[in-house]
Amino acid sequence: MTPNRAKRAVRAPAERPKPSATAFESVALLLQGGGALGAYQAGVYEALLEHGIEPTWIAGISIGAINSAIIAGNPVEARVAKLRAFWELVSDAGDGGVSAWWGSLLRGDRARGWINQLAAGAIISKGVPGFFSPRFPPPYLCANGSAAATSWYDSSALRTTLERLVDFDRINAKTTRFSIGAVNIRTGNFAYFDNETDTIRPDHVMASGALPPAFPAVEVDGELYWDGGMVSNTPLDWVLSARSDLDTLVLQVDLWSARGEVPRDLAQVAVRMKEIQYSSRTRAATDEFRRVQKLRAAFNELLAQMPDELKATPQAKLLAEASDPAVYNIVQLVYRSPTYEGQSKDYEFSRRTMEEHWRAGHRDAVKTLSHPEVLALPTTPHGVQVFDFTTPAVEQTPAKSLKDTIS
Repeated sequence: MTPNRAKRAVRAPAERPKPSATAFESVALLLQGGGALGAYQAGVYEALLEHGIEPTWIAGISIGAINSAIIAGNPVEARVAKLRAFWELVSDAGDGGVSAWWGSLLRGDRARGWINQLAAGAIISKGVPGFFSPRFPPPYLCANGSAAATSWYDSSALRTTLERLVDFDRINAKTTRFSIGAVNIRTGNFAYFDNETDTIRPDHVMASGALPPAFPAVEVDGELYWDGGMVSNTPLDWVLSARSDLDTLVLQVDLWSARGEVPRDLAQVAVRMKEIQYSSRTRAATDEFRRVQKLRAAFNELLAQMPDELKATPQAKLLAEASDPAVYNIVQLVYRSPTYEGQSKDYEFSRRTMEEHWRAGHRDAVKTLSHPEVLALPTTPHGVQVFDFTTPAVEQTPAKSLKDTIS
């Protein structure tokens, strides 16, 4: 327990439930964007619930925003069922079952890659039920300035799906904090829609996932927005920069791996480009956060030794206000894409692949939660621990272990 816990002034709203099964006062679940890969996040959440871990703060980008809305917008006992309803809807035989038929006949990664491409091609031509459909006539035959002229697909079906699966009154009741990111087209600035300050509507969720040129911009309060992943594909910075003074367990669920093999052909180049573009730079963000926390800890030690007249100076008060006495565990769960998943993996919505993604998320979360140190407070005041049990050790940064701790 940190020594100055009794002096904290900023607390979470009293009505928010305490996270169970952990020693932490707050649990933040962060969901990256990645289209069809998002079923992995649903599997992770299912495993968390099975282990009695309930987020007090859910934040997401793009498909992560949709999953976040479904989780925050339903009672605990209904969340997995609603996630399942969404993912079964959007993976409902987009290719008429052709890929499943071929999959029963063909084996091996090369054959599976061909089957995945077949399913992805069907999505391009037909769209995804409850999510988006191709425009007709195509954009270049539509009036300039219209939504139809600036996007290949109509995403209005997503609004109906969100209204059916998400209780926005529940989100706006603020029992669980909810944050999603988007990009303001006019200014180019990143924006967060947060139920601490905003009344969340379907428009906010759709804006977070409006990736151009596939989907049209979404208007929110007179401004047009695109997918938040264009600027930052993770809400990690938003959560870590928001001082709460609560010991926090951060669960960062990434759908794109920043690390990968050097491409050997053009197809692999296309895959690697997407991975680099949409990966979260999670390690860079956590390294910077740990550096700042170390500086805060050093100041707190000096503050305890200062005479009262020095503590009363504006400079000391300013630094004290910026000092966060909380401790953090940051747990990374990163989806590891099989070799047969090519550049279309973020829009390959076949039922077979969706189930595989879901199972992978559940498996990785169970593996991670089997390590008790993940759920235990750092032993040093103001400590930050980072865990990654999904990335193979050979791919980790040299001289850094799966657990890296500073005080």
